[in-house]
Amino acid sequence: MGQVRKNHSKEFKAKVALEAMKGVQTLSELASRYKVHPTQITQWKRQLSEGAPQLFERGGTGRAVDAESLTAPLYQEIGRLKMEVDFLQKKH
Repeated sequence: MGQVRKNHSKEFKAKVALEAMKGVQTLSELASRYKVHPTQITQWKRQLSEGAPQLFERGGTGRAVDAESLTAPLYQEIGRLKMEVDFLQKKH
């Protein structure tokens, strides 16, 4: 059997990415210190640098939220409830 995949918390990822951005230690040093592959640290560092401008947008919460992902479940629920109402009206 292979190794079990590790799930790191968002706080841990941010901490490691910030340290990588500082450049005080090399990726190899950070990787051995936190027991994470250097490629993974590079990905977290890139995600941090790409997502940082969103934190300073006016009127925003600092999170990139897709409107469709929020509304899709609501529309599904509306559709289900409409079908129930139609079914119950036909019974009476």
